[in-house]
Amino acid sequence: MAAALLPEMAPRLLTPETLRTAAKQSQGIHLVPLSLRRAIKRYLRDQDKAHMNRKVLMLSASFDRAKGTGAELAAAATRSALLDDPNAPSGAEQRAARWKVRSAYGDTGLRYREDETVAYVASRMPAIHAACHRVLREVRRRLPEFAPAKVLDFGAGPSSALWAMRAVWPKSIERVNLVEPSKEMQRAGQSLLDNLRGLPLIHSYDSIQELNRNIEKHERGHDLVISSYALGEIPSLNDRITIVRQLWDLTSDVLVLLEPGTPQGAKIISQMRSYILWMEKRRCRKIEKSSNRPPSNRKDIVSQEASLKNGSFVVAPCPHDGKCPLENSDKYCHFVQRLQRTSSQRVYKRSKGVPLRGFEDEKFCYVALRRGKRPEEAWPLDGMKFETLKERRAKRKPEDLIIDYEEQFPSEEDEEVPVDVGDSLVSYASDEHELSLFHDSEEAEEEQTIHADLGGGWGRIIYSPIRRGKQVQMDVCRATKRDASEGVFERVVVTQSKNPTLHFQARRSLWGDLWPF
Repeated sequence: MAAALLPEMAPRLLTPETLRTAAKQSQGIHLVPLSLRRAIKRYLRDQDKAHMNRKVLMLSASFDRAKGTGAELAAAATRSALLDDPNAPSGAEQRAARWKVRSAYGDTGLRYREDETVAYVASRMPAIHAACHRVLREVRRRLPEFAPAKVLDFGAGPSSALWAMRAVWPKSIERVNLVEPSKEMQRAGQSLLDNLRGLPLIHSYDSIQELNRNIEKHERGHDLVISSYALGEIPSLNDRITIVRQLWDLTSDVLVLLEPGTPQGAKIISQMRSYILWMEKRRCRKIEKSSNRPPSNRKDIVSQEASLKNGSFVVAPCPHDGKCPLENSDKYCHFVQRLQRTSSQRVYKRSKGVPLRGFEDEKFCYVALRRGKRPEEAWPLDGMKFETLKERRAKRKPEDLIIDYEEQFPSEEDEEVPVDVGDSLVSYASDEHELSLFHDSEEAEEEQTIHADLGGGWGRIIYSPIRRGKQVQMDVCRATKRDASEGVFERVVVTQSKNPTLHFQARRSLWGDLWPF
């Protein structure tokens, strides 16, 4: 029966090597593209550098205050009102604090002044770009046929997500609509994109309402809609739901929501994920009830085609569309992306004169949803048989036991000489290898890889695997039903004696990778 369910491309997944390739979703240390590093340097060179370190510290402090006062702001939120931070300090720091500004119809954002925008570009933009690139890269791997032409970026800021989208889909994007309420952020994004070649058609708007007023109704569908680090700046849950519903209505295919990897960010992502899935399920039930009525003589072909897009399912990271297993628990779903710090980050993020590390870890939460119904795929381990370690050893031949000592100990000529990069503030060791915004070698390599399907047979590794001797313990979120309608969070233990093949894969699995079932 399992063989009958296998799609045409499934046999390629039924080997241990292709399983490891398809399960790999994590990314090594992210190198900020050379074009973006140069654009940031050029932007900061045109700005006033006096007291730059102080501006960065004050921006970080304002983020911390926003985390602590989120509950109080949500309780005091009213439409068309200016919300003051109750814990904001006085004096110079109060003048540098950011205020939450509420506009009509629940469209909310943070006001950034010029000094805060400069500090944001210098300290936060590379990390947010790395997180966006990591998420969009996985969307491309899970949806290899997906090539967005029209894109909407809500809460665009200095266009961090746009840089990541151009790196992931360099040839398909034709038009980009940016929604950013801060004029300073809009000017910063435009300045960073100056002198770049091959840019798509870009339009900036202050709100979603302005976007809807300036485009025709039949043009409101976007292949890809992304909101990165924006929903957390909206204090009210009702306003977040309003924004997400508007974003979903503007989505014709894929919606990506990205937030910081904090308990509050994970809660926001979980709530918005549940709301969209619930909303689409309710819509499908209404369509089913209406279809049970006596059919009319006239068949509406348009409505039949539109019904194919009804429903929604999670592309990543969740392997199922059920209730989040971590809800109401002491754990929360988040991931991490390491990136090499840029020279501006090393200069302006110094603390008390002590140089920072050459890299930093950006924690993030995300969800990618797609319109339609989840495809029913055979699970990757269906029909596969694995040998135990005892069975594998029994099949060994005597010549396989001969050890070549010359291969075990590399010669001095084979050893690589480490490159001393140092704490350079001008260039990186990767500059000589990186000639443009796009990594052509990486693109060509990934085109030949095996992609994991969207069925329920792939679980997600949450947190770092624990390796103890000859066993590996992994916390995995997985689907419990073939239709991926329900899920569970469980600990999977793989031992070398029972399954050396999967044990080899488990030892090389990282936080955020997939795990086959």
